[in-house]
Amino acid sequence: MEGLQAVIPAAGIGTRLKPHTHTLPKALLQVAGKPILGYILDEITGLGIRRVVLVTGFFAEKVEQYAERAYPELEFRFVRQTEQLGLGHAVWTALNVSRDLGSLIILGDTIVEADLAGMLENPDNVICVAPTDDPGRFGIVSLEGERIIGMVEKPKDPPSNLAIVGIYLIRDSEKLYQKLGGNIEAGVRTRGEFQLTDALAAMLAEGERFAPWRIANWFDCGKPETLLQTNRALLEARAYDKRELPSHCVIIEPSFLGEGVDVRNSVIGPYASVGDGARINGSIVRDSLIGSGAELVNVQLDRSIVGAGSRLRGGFDRINIGEDTAIDLGGR
Repeated sequence: MEGLQAVIPAAGIGTRLKPHTHTLPKALLQVAGKPILGYILDEITGLGIRRVVLVTGFFAEKVEQYAERAYPELEFRFVRQTEQLGLGHAVWTALNVSRDLGSLIILGDTIVEADLAGMLENPDNVICVAPTDDPGRFGIVSLEGERIIGMVEKPKDPPSNLAIVGIYLIRDSEKLYQKLGGNIEAGVRTRGEFQLTDALAAMLAEGERFAPWRIANWFDCGKPETLLQTNRALLEARAYDKRELPSHCVIIEPSFLGEGVDVRNSVIGPYASVGDGARINGSIVRDSLIGSGAELVNVQLDRSIVGAGSRLRGGFDRINIGEDTAIDLGGR
């Protein structure tokens, strides 16, 4: 799309997703058969946007290599955020090298289901919002009709329950850059970080128009339990190619199997995502994410995440019990 670039801040460490983020940036964690970043870049490609400013930091090379290899049709400009000083600082870092176009800002851990093409038709600045039960954790907007009249980051006394979900359409990138830079120079922080919301609020106070755009589904990828929830939701919403497997295997839908997966004597699913080249033998795997190249032998997994290349071997119990006996072998 002419006149617009995408800005993706993807420099976060992903502390709550350790140990997986000890060796892989959060943006490349796989969910329902694809890295989180892949869903975002698919959306951008579908909108016709070609220039992508990708802010990297933690394991920058891995993020950059994936983007260039998987999306050669996009024009990437990579910018490294050397210090984790907040989202506002990350966006300022991106705009420091590219701000001649309007910017569609999408956070590197944000997967949504929304009519973003319709959003781009709005002539104003736009902020995507969705109701939340915990408004103190997010940026919150106040509305008057279909106009945003206020916004505040992680308020103690929230003015509404409409959370900013991590997608922003900014028509004047230069103006945002100046507001962010002014806050950074003046040391204006909220909860210890330079916030994007603070700069947008300053633009609003000076007369810039902002419209809300409501999101149908917003998928959280910030913690292991929410990553698994997102995996379930995406598997339910998408159709995947069925793989021919040996007759002694059972795949319970919805599930995803990557290329070259070797499954033997096992039950996979429901809600299992198995990465390319994984090997599973004599196992039951449900509601779990299994990384590429992982090997599972004689295990039963539920609500589990297994990293790429990991090996997990279990065993089977032998029992001899009579009538009216109850034994709990550790299951939940």
